[in-house]
Amino acid sequence: MSAFPVPLGLKPSFGFGDRLGTATPGHIAALAAKGGPILPIFAQQSIREMTRTQRTPTQVMTAATEAIARSSYKGIWGADADHLKHEADVDYTAAAGFVFFTIDPSEHVDAQADNYDAATLAAKFKAVEGETPWIGQYLGKTIRVEGGPTILMDAQAVQRAAVKYGRAIAHTLKLSAYIDKVMKSRPEGRQAYEIELSVDETPQPTTLAEHYIIADQCRQAKMKLVSLAPRYIGDFEKGVDYKGNLGAFERSLADHAAIARALGPYKLSLHSGSDKVSIYPAFARITRGMFHVKTAGTSYLEALRVVARHDAALFRRIVDFARGRYDTDKATYHVSATLAAVPAPAQVAQTPDLERLYLQDWTSVAVGKGFTNPGRQILHCTFGSVLTNADLGAAVKAVLDANPKTHEAVLADHFGRHLASLRSGM
Repeated sequence: MSAFPVPLGLKPSFGFGDRLGTATPGHIAALAAKGGPILPIFAQQSIREMTRTQRTPTQVMTAATEAIARSSYKGIWGADADHLKHEADVDYTAAAGFVFFTIDPSEHVDAQADNYDAATLAAKFKAVEGETPWIGQYLGKTIRVEGGPTILMDAQAVQRAAVKYGRAIAHTLKLSAYIDKVMKSRPEGRQAYEIELSVDETPQPTTLAEHYIIADQCRQAKMKLVSLAPRYIGDFEKGVDYKGNLGAFERSLADHAAIARALGPYKLSLHSGSDKVSIYPAFARITRGMFHVKTAGTSYLEALRVVARHDAALFRRIVDFARGRYDTDKATYHVSATLAAVPAPAQVAQTPDLERLYLQDWTSVAVGKGFTNPGRQILHCTFGSVLTNADLGAAVKAVLDANPKTHEAVLADHFGRHLASLRSGM
């Protein structure tokens, strides 16, 4: 076993987010049963998640390393400091030993760029033109990607890319240089690291021209880019399966994968990857095994399944509390669930039925067959409010501490289905 997290390179990888610090044993069990060649990231938490759960990077890392040390796991593993936006975020997570840094430049993305008419686009382009010195490298060119698409870099495509992602590219390169500086200051033998870039938090899909320009600028800057998360076509809502046309998704993914091979190679990353079992086989196949899948909230939901099975009254209280918080807490998430779509606990007599309505019975979900459940989204979005509630948060942790075997078994089954679906495409 590697005592410390290490970069995982281009091998297929899977991020097991753990918002409570208790899920790693179940993650390890799932990996042992179904993981095969897929490598794990056991410590993964975003700054936003840590803020909402009142945890520190050191606590996240310690929870993972101690669980690994107690297990029979003998392989290498990674640690993802997720959704970093500022230099302080890098300092905070690097000091705790993270080696996989996910840059999130969303604050510098013009998410409305695809909606601008010609006049508005021209005005917006003029405002960023001085900050995008790379424009001349692409303007007017036709790029033929080996084994993939032909990309026309006409004026509109390049200008829209500059408006939408120009400042985000500049921020990314600046933050990646800072990561390099920080990691080079670490002790000898602990300086290796890798970077993921997330540009998926936009309403519209990332175009092929945008993907190419972003990745090419990272390549020219010699950034240690190991994976990129574009905004794919379709909907990637929290807590439920993929929503969209699978055929169209596969065709688009094939073009993105060809760009990743040509300009890297680097892995394609699937954020909001939890529960997207219907697209996993295609994602693994089309990327030729060069993929990263990131999950987080789904482990919390499975922890609530343990609560439902061992403390029915507590589960009902959590559901009631979550319903009261949902309309506020969902503001930062891409979800479509409404409170009216699923009954309140008082309307459901049997707790197993309540568990099914809010968590879905995964034992009845065939791998690769999509599912959707509004109850899961309601519980997913309200995790921070529940866990930081003095009464409910402590009660959830007490149930998990008292029932570790159930917790491990539930997670092993849940993530075993994720991993098996991915492996079916490899």
